[in-house]
Amino acid sequence: MQEDDGVLDPSMLLLTVLAYGAFALKLWALVDACLRPQAAYVAAGKLTKLAWVAILAAALLLGGGDVLGLLGLVGTVAAIVYLVDVRPAVRELRRGGPWG
Repeated sequence: MQEDDGVLDPSMLLLTVLAYGAFALKLWALVDACLRPQAAYVAAGKLTKLAWVAILAAALLLGGGDVLGLLGLVGTVAAIVYLVDVRPAVRELRRGGPWG
């Protein structure tokens, strides 16, 4: 991550930050999917809990924090889809509606 003159390369620093961010995003999605009840996924009309946990675990294990590789990109997209689409639907059902 350092050049010969001791100065940090900005592009490598950016890739490192993106890699840690992608890893954290995938880990957050996987932990959240594990904590939600199975019935909420079915009631929301989404894939089953087992399917989402398997997808997100594969994304984390195969892609890790890779942001430039195909598996890393696909895994990051899967985590984003879960967090933006599935999580709000499952979360809303658990609280009993949009107002609590």
